[in-house]
Amino acid sequence: MQTWSSFFPLGWQPYLLGGLLVGGGTALLFVLTGRIGGMSTVLSSSWSYVIQRPFFQQEPFIASRQWRLVYALGLILGAFLWWATLGEGQPQRTSVPVWQLALGGFVAGYGARLGNGCTSGHGVCGLGSLQLPSLGAVLTFMATAFLTANLMRTVS
Repeated sequence: MQTWSSFFPLGWQPYLLGGLLVGGGTALLFVLTGRIGGMSTVLSSSWSYVIQRPFFQQEPFIASRQWRLVYALGLILGAFLWWATLGEGQPQRTSVPVWQLALGGFVAGYGARLGNGCTSGHGVCGLGSLQLPSLGAVLTFMATAFLTANLMRTVS
């Protein structure tokens, strides 16, 4: 049987702080600018710089790609600052094979596109603004995650 310390090896406080910072940051973005900070749209609009396919050249992506690219760079900078200051400068390691990470990333990306948004867009921004379709998306994300985690636990 697993204990809470196996789920939260650094304690629960960093996860609470991270959640508060993510929620506060997206709320601040919305309150100050009226913009929604979902990451799948950030990714699509950033790709519009280099991919000329019609999907990536849609007006909403082109019109918002400058602020979305700055937003994405801010997230990367924030992660780097955490790693350099609080992360003890140690790289994160995993025992998960690279092919499984790549497959998981592909499936998650496909699901985000299929669901018209990702966990940050629906889970943080959509639920925060009380959008009913986001509740359905989050329930689907969570049910799929629970099912997958339990399936993988029984397989391995």
